[in-house]
Amino acid sequence: MDESAPGARAAAGSPGRPVRVPVSLRVNGVEQRLEVDTRTTLLDALREGLRLTGTKKGCDQGQCGACTVHVDGKRVLSCLTLAASADGREVRTIEGLGREGALHPVQEAFVRHDGFQCGFCTPGQIMSAVGLIEEGRAGSEEDVREFMSGNLCRCGAYPNIVAAIREAAGAGGGGHA
Repeated sequence: MDESAPGARAAAGSPGRPVRVPVSLRVNGVEQRLEVDTRTTLLDALREGLRLTGTKKGCDQGQCGACTVHVDGKRVLSCLTLAASADGREVRTIEGLGREGALHPVQEAFVRHDGFQCGFCTPGQIMSAVGLIEEGRAGSEEDVREFMSGNLCRCGAYPNIVAAIREAAGAGGGGHA
């Protein structure tokens, strides 16, 4: 790049000076336009830019799954996804699951099976559960445990979470474990 050209250095980003880019997302069915720093994560764009605070910032390192959302129908860790990389894509958050005062079937099953305790991990757990059901990966209790292994629950509600997912997937689930 010819750094003598006017604006060339600013376009490339000066040290200590963030580069901002326009981002267009379809979030929960609504077109959203933001201008974000190129380093902004999808998690921060959702929480700070769009005030959708249901998605939680847990570890901020992709280890806990609290930030799980769907991008173009696939589960992603929003703390590890740059907002700019989601430009033009469909994003679904926990706020986008229910319809007009009705809970999503996975949310209903979590309530029935007490699949949450403190509730901090619950949005990520539910988004991951919806994703694995949509992917057809809720066939057995072992499958559910394997495909939910990236979502941590510090309260240890795992048996209840598995039961809720199995019920919502139509595979039974028993009662509380």
